[in-house]
Amino acid sequence: MSPTVISHSNPLQRLIRLVLLVGPGIFCIGYTIGTGSVTAMATAGARFGMQLLWVLVLSCVFSWTLMEAYGRYAVVTGGTAIHGIRTHLRFGKVLAVLTLIGVVTGQWLALSGLVGLASNLIYDSMRLFIPSIPETNYGVVIGIAVAILVTTYSLLLVGRYSFFEKVLVIFVTLMGIGFIASMFVVLPAPGEIALGLIPSIPSVQGGTLLVVAFVGTTMAAPTFVVRPLLMKGKGWGRENRREQSRDAFVSALLVFIISASIMAAATGALFHQGKSLDTILDMVYTLEPIAGRFAVGLFLVGTLSAGLSSIFPIAMVLPLLIADYREGELQVSTPMFRILTGIACMSGLTVPVFGANPLSAQIATQIAQVFVLPLVVGSIFFLVNRNDLMGKHRAGILMNTGLIGAFGFSLVMSYLGLKSLAEMLS
Repeated sequence: MSPTVISHSNPLQRLIRLVLLVGPGIFCIGYTIGTGSVTAMATAGARFGMQLLWVLVLSCVFSWTLMEAYGRYAVVTGGTAIHGIRTHLRFGKVLAVLTLIGVVTGQWLALSGLVGLASNLIYDSMRLFIPSIPETNYGVVIGIAVAILVTTYSLLLVGRYSFFEKVLVIFVTLMGIGFIASMFVVLPAPGEIALGLIPSIPSVQGGTLLVVAFVGTTMAAPTFVVRPLLMKGKGWGRENRREQSRDAFVSALLVFIISASIMAAATGALFHQGKSLDTILDMVYTLEPIAGRFAVGLFLVGTLSAGLSSIFPIAMVLPLLIADYREGELQVSTPMFRILTGIACMSGLTVPVFGANPLSAQIATQIAQVFVLPLVVGSIFFLVNRNDLMGKHRAGILMNTGLIGAFGFSLVMSYLGLKSLAEMLS
């Protein structure tokens, strides 16, 4: 694709072309941007404007580094993450099991919050367009949650990587269109965006918690750990090193663009109006008088697509990583895959059934995902620096600098996560 073609395209065409450039990275976007990310970004924008943009920038830069490192390891060695940790690192079996447990626990906790938020959002959206619908209807919300999970499971039963990739391309494209269009309706001033690049943490209750949730949803561990397995499933090898690097960069860029657009939209729609965010629909109600129901519809499409694009790959994560641990192969049509994805889907009913606040539950579950990050970063640092594995493609100064920075960043976030949890429980 030539730069000339892109330069003469409108923003929508550019977005679609960017999405079509993504291969296995489409799953990375699915793991990274869900309703949890929407919640974290929208809450940050509503409470603090663009002040936490610097956290998003750092998270996306480190995510790019990690996607590149795990992707390079995959195409050079033909190996996968969990299997590589198990076979090539000291105490590898223990480290591999801990990584698997940490990633799956964080994702399954997030899954229930995702389903709860998506089902409530669909019901509230129905009320927005049909005011005669009752304000609350527990049975209908549960029914919507069941329908979402049954649909997800039906798609998973197809059992083909290429099909999964196409499904996610649709969701991510809709998500990007919805959020970016909403951002342009209430775009903050350039100076305000620039100030958000200066590192600072809001000195109010919940400020640190939101920073940790930011990192938990943007530097999502499965984004990196599952990547080599998906690349192997796509058939990429050493001859695809350039495609792998492009895939990693475009994936990280799309995560930043979409996430920043959510924060900017919340800043313009809520922060500048002095309004709080108790549900995602609060943002929709604020957008409607400014831009009408068309913009509202776009934002709803983006939010629902974000939820579905995350539910889909999260339901796959346990069987994928077990297959990775055992044989280092992508297996999506086995009985184990069907059984474990079915169990994952059923676990997604927890928040809807117990009626927990899906917005609060989603932010809380993001914190759990930061604790496995140091292990994920440290493992790939040693793997990509092994000369016997990587040869002339081992990590250089630039990648190692990025990985060391990501490791330090993950340690700080894990500490802040523990501190935030202790404050919540005290």
